[in-house]
Amino acid sequence: MIFDKLLVANRGEIACRVIRTARRMGLRTVAVYSEADAGALHVELADEAVLIGPAAARESYLRIDRLIDAARRSGAGAVHPGYGFLSENADFAEACAEAGLVFVGPPPAAIRAMGSKAAAKALMEKAGVPLVPGYHGAAQGEAALLAEAKRIGFPVLIKASAGGGGKGMRVVEREAEFSAALASAKREAAAAFGDDRVLVEKYLRRPRHIEMQVMADRHGNVLHLFERDCSLQRRHQKVIEEAPAPGLTAEQRRVMGEAAVAAARAVGYEGAGTVEFIAEGERFYFMEMNTRLQVEHPVTEMITGLDLVEWQLRVAAGERLPWRQETLQPRGHAIEARVYAEDPVRDFLPATGRLTRLRAPREDEIHVRVDTGVREGDEVGIHYDPMIAKLVVWDESRDAALRRLRAALAAYEIAGVTTNLGFLARIAAHPAFAAGEIDTDFIARHRPALVPPASPPSDEIVAGAALALLVEQEEESRAEASRSGDPWSPWHQRNGWRLNGDTYQDLRFEDGSGERSVRVHYRRGAYELEIGGRRLSARAERSRDGRLAVELGGARSRLAAVRHGREITILANGESWRLVHLDPLAPELEEDASAGRLTAPMPGRVLEVLVAVGARVARGQPLVVLEAMKMEHTIAAPADGVVARVAYAAGDLVEEGATLIAFEEGNDAAA
Repeated sequence: MIFDKLLVANRGEIACRVIRTARRMGLRTVAVYSEADAGALHVELADEAVLIGPAAARESYLRIDRLIDAARRSGAGAVHPGYGFLSENADFAEACAEAGLVFVGPPPAAIRAMGSKAAAKALMEKAGVPLVPGYHGAAQGEAALLAEAKRIGFPVLIKASAGGGGKGMRVVEREAEFSAALASAKREAAAAFGDDRVLVEKYLRRPRHIEMQVMADRHGNVLHLFERDCSLQRRHQKVIEEAPAPGLTAEQRRVMGEAAVAAARAVGYEGAGTVEFIAEGERFYFMEMNTRLQVEHPVTEMITGLDLVEWQLRVAAGERLPWRQETLQPRGHAIEARVYAEDPVRDFLPATGRLTRLRAPREDEIHVRVDTGVREGDEVGIHYDPMIAKLVVWDESRDAALRRLRAALAAYEIAGVTTNLGFLARIAAHPAFAAGEIDTDFIARHRPALVPPASPPSDEIVAGAALALLVEQEEESRAEASRSGDPWSPWHQRNGWRLNGDTYQDLRFEDGSGERSVRVHYRRGAYELEIGGRRLSARAERSRDGRLAVELGGARSRLAAVRHGREITILANGESWRLVHLDPLAPELEEDASAGRLTAPMPGRVLEVLVAVGARVARGQPLVVLEAMKMEHTIAAPADGVVARVAYAAGDLVEEGATLIAFEEGNDAAA
């Protein structure tokens, strides 16, 4: 190695992943962190850490000068950019070179060539790689872009020219929607990439998103490490990826792989990169090249047995790739599921909160891998991507890998924030997914099954919450008795004792749709629960791992119950339910005061206020545009009304639940 200390210019899961490989290779590591990340896992894992600025990424992780200064101060000889942030920024790569630092990635010229989607498509067109019909030119005025969209034919896809990840991307079905979609895409692209240029392409109805992993060294060797299918997406961002791509023939793999290698050669590529294609039927088209490591790289590692970060570092140090294309063969099947703090029922809005419980499935060296950048007790905030972890499974066949994915998702336990675990579990269990019938419209097409309307918890789940409270009461009673001078005092007992009557206790819960009650009858060594018109025998005890072993009506199960104040979260089989214990001895809950106002569904920054005081608005009319976790969210009027007050202006930060707009009394405009 020509360097022995590596600075990781990123945060979260990818920083942790790079640090672990670097440590295994004997390199010392330097983390960088913002003020919001002072206690983050990647900071703890690194040998050293340097503060680079405030929480906002534009003042910390996107500051080239501060990153270079951190490398100089720490004595690092190389910089790994991870993915996101500055990983595809040619200016950053050049700044590293000027500072005498090895940039673990491709040359600046390659980043520039592929960093602009428009320029990349022009380059691929010259190389004979098939392209989706579209416009990738320099004219960026609305009239010119609309004319091109009409030439291509609606529906069209507007895409940010300078980036990816679904940011700055809008599907436009008809001409009337073009102007608003273009403005929103340009605004989001400028915020995410500092560049509002876009391109316009024909929108394919049933495409698959297939990408090829490439690896190149500086000695002219370029290989592909097979494909990944990344078709399952929501909000144009991937949630499930797998390798190899289901149903792809050996001939298709060969042709697509050769096109990917040709694309990498055309720009003098070095290191790990991804050439992305969109495929429909037997045909495929070049979409873009990501000049960095991808989020979903673990599935490629699982089917090849290679550590891509290790080979990024080796290539950056000048080593040759030791393989030939014909000697590489994929083995088995791997699937990655991205676990996000988000609410699928609310159109996948990002969620925030503290991870009061975080239990991942058990990892092993072959079948199950969990890449994460957070721990139990960490906060999921508004400043960065809401991904909690990547769950990756492998087995000899796709069917076997799917079984492992279902089991691993069922074993995951997260409380404190809303997550997409149940949504992922429903994808993994869907017959069409099992059959490999996938494309980028899969989630939208099967949305009713994948994102069913919120429904109240079953009687069994409410009973589980009651049993969790009863076990907690028993534990508190025993603790009080052990501390007491009279451990046998009846005042330490919590068994619902009544003079000349049955021993029982009534427990009441709020489940979001109404009140639920459970009458608990105390029996010797057990309980009898009255719930939903039924009487069920019940037992429960806490196991060493903190979970509850429950027997209800003769059926046995295991669940986790996480208590936070009066809120109880029940976790079982990958799903979660939140209930509020209505304790008669506790202060009354505040009444809902949301009527007549529009509230923020998540914390974020106000980008635009679209109405003024006195304006009459109609249900569904866009009123406020929020930016949260690097994405734009348009908040619409929930009902007809007249605006009485606008509480925030563009640029203001808001908390979840904050009143954005108040309506005149008498207008039914509750958020």
